Amino acid sequence: MDNKRPIDVRIIVEGASDVESVSKAMQNVALGAEYHITISSIIPTTSSDIAKRAVKGADLVLIATDVDGPGRELADKFQKLLIDEVGHVERMKFPFGHDVEYIDPSLIRDEIKNAIIRAGLTSITNISKMKKLEDNIIDLKEKLNNIYDENSVLQSENHELSVNSKEIQKLNEELTEELDILREKSDNIEQKYNKLNDEIEKIRTKPLFELFNLVDLWDETFGSELKDEDQIYYATNQFRPDKIIVGQGHIGAVSKEKAIEWLKIVRTALIFYDAKEDNSENDSTHDSGYKHIWES
Repeated sequence: MDNKRPIDVRIIVEGASDVESVSKAMQNVALGAEYHITISSIIPTTSSDIAKRAVKGADLVLIATDVDGPGRELADKFQKLLIDEVGHVERMKFPFGHDVEYIDPSLIRDEIKNAIIRAGLTSITNISKMKKLEDNIIDLKEKLNNIYDENSVLQSENHELSVNSKEIQKLNEELTEELDILREKSDNIEQKYNKLNDEIEKIRTKPLFELFNLVDLWDETFGSELKDEDQIYYATNQFRPDKIIVGQGHIGAVSKEKAIEWLKIVRTALIFYDAKEDNSENDSTHDSGYKHIWES
């Protein structure tokens, strides 16, 4: 205990006469030896500001006022004002309407000691409360450390999730680009398909060529033998009739009727040419003759 500083006690009284009474009462009293305390100052004031400045740094403040009347109101005011400024505040009661010159100093001395004892007992109670508060603080610190640990783990997981999220976002962007390219290709393929489908539909709606044996069709149509297929080939190549082809002993047309119609045209032309040739004085060959009629 000797190695610790003494407890700093300060007493607030209402006036200068109270200071004298308290000082006389405390003469020849060894509070340091009994309680390891020292009364560092006796403060005569009713001012809140002065009292607040005067007690700053004190361990214990005793408020010495009348038990009733203005003294009680002043004590209540100082208790509320100083409770958070010092270690402890305790009231020390003077008799109401006292005359300080005639108060027995022993009464003041006993009241000071009693006030100090009351403060000590209250402090003992507060020590238990403080111990509970310290235990609560330790528990809270442990919980706080656990929270810090959990928060550190969560931050690590959050960082990992953030990295994964960025990778997923990048992959998503790449897949979106590929999807756009595939959509464009799909649109092009669809356009080509539609175009091809249109062309197929046009082909379907167009009449298809039918092939007929040229000699057989000639005989069927005219009841005579076709003696010179070349004449029909030549005539067809010269005039290039629409949707009529001949070659390799066949005639192709959209229908049998169209093929017969063309053979009739060719036969009529040949008959006309043969009649003209019989009346002609020009002694040309038969081949050059029918070529001449197609070229003329």
